[in-house]
Amino acid sequence: MISLIAQLLSRSEGKTLEFKRNLSSPKNILKTLVAFSNTAGGRLLIGVEDGSKEVLGVENPLDEEERLCSLIADSIEPRLVPSVELIAFEDKTLLGVEVYPSGSRPHWLKNEGPDNGVYVRLGSSNRKADIDLIQELRRSAMGLVFDEQALPDRTVEDLDFEAAVTCFERHRKLVKKDMESLRLVTKHQEKLVPTVGGMLLFGKDREMIFPDAWIQCGRFIGKDRADIFDHIEIHEHLPVAVERIMEFLKKHAMRGADFSELKRKDVWSIPLTILREAVVNAVVHADYSQKGAPIRVSFFDDRIEIENPGILLPGLTMEDMRQGVSKLRNRVIARVFRELDLIEQWGSGISRMFKEAEALGLPEPEIIEVGMRVRFIVYLAESIVLPTESHSGKNKAGAKLPTQLPTQLPTQLSTRLPTRSYDQVERLLLALKEDEKSSSDLRNILNIKHRQNFRDNYLHPALDAELIEMTIPEKPSSSKQKYRLTVKGKAFLAKEKVE
Repeated sequence: MISLIAQLLSRSEGKTLEFKRNLSSPKNILKTLVAFSNTAGGRLLIGVEDGSKEVLGVENPLDEEERLCSLIADSIEPRLVPSVELIAFEDKTLLGVEVYPSGSRPHWLKNEGPDNGVYVRLGSSNRKADIDLIQELRRSAMGLVFDEQALPDRTVEDLDFEAAVTCFERHRKLVKKDMESLRLVTKHQEKLVPTVGGMLLFGKDREMIFPDAWIQCGRFIGKDRADIFDHIEIHEHLPVAVERIMEFLKKHAMRGADFSELKRKDVWSIPLTILREAVVNAVVHADYSQKGAPIRVSFFDDRIEIENPGILLPGLTMEDMRQGVSKLRNRVIARVFRELDLIEQWGSGISRMFKEAEALGLPEPEIIEVGMRVRFIVYLAESIVLPTESHSGKNKAGAKLPTQLPTQLPTQLSTRLPTRSYDQVERLLLALKEDEKSSSDLRNILNIKHRQNFRDNYLHPALDAELIEMTIPEKPSSSKQKYRLTVKGKAFLAKEKVE
């Protein structure tokens, strides 16, 4: 037990751990115990300063133990029976409480009632649950799944069967009876009606029932949400929406052309495999019963964030997810995604993403709970910075957006060339095909007014790829500086001509 306490003291407060100095604020302690029971369980150590983690001990430990047990019995409904014990540590006595995820959830504070006294654990804080989350807790305790529920006011005709057939055509031929085996429809009072999952996946008017079941994508300028460059709203059927999200991310990424082999190979500046897994995970595990916000995909200069409504299911922690433990919030959606090969193997997605990031040498991804949402953060190997010339002034969220796409070049291997700058560089090489030229000559030929635009999207990419070289390399800023094709640049043009 001593080694366990030492281990707990080495950790910071979080989803399953909290420290309290004493019992002077019993309501906060009771909120924590309720939150633990409704979420993933947890341990509470009383007699430890929650900031410094200094071990203070508990005065009159036997009396305090009895008082705490009485508070729990008198203040929490349904009845909660945690493990409460006195723990000797060093020369002090601590009061420890261990709470397990409860099968009787949701628990609530008796004096606040079942509608206002339910709490859940988000990070190291307790959050009051709203009515939608309370219903989710009840369903999970009963083993019910939201997207398997029937929609008795709807008919089978409300599902777009042709859209489902199109999604499945590369995998198998879908027939009407498959709709029931996939749980897209279910029997209710002797007739077939759509399930929640069926409407979410292929509903003709999905957003009439679930107004927040759509995806919002944005490319922001810099590393925060102050200025937006481009955004789209995706309202298509969920399997199609995954591809639309990936198209948006690719639109604002760089695709490198690797010419080290005989055949050109695309090399992207963003980790597509990781991002696809994160997008699929968000769509499959979103809590569509929540109201107020859609799934969000935010592309910043240095990272991409994928955020879905809904906290982790009861009993599940971030560490569990990293170890491959999985609980399905939406079985119908997950089943269809599995049949469409959007999910490769149950429970392997998160752990595979972390392994892929390590293999690519990327910073470790983060999974955090923000409010009533889960956010997956993928960090980029190098920032993709929007050039200042690509927008006139700062575009605040909601302002008219520019149509020009970002073109900043990340550092690449010398044989790679970003295809966002591909056409520009080819034009530059053609301008140098006959003889060497100065920077101003090239800008005049290419009709480029902005020097920074020319340097970022034409000159520097060609120099970095060793397709051109300076005539006076020892004096890069010389007024007599000119540029000419290298052997590699001449070979590049010859290859393009052949292709």
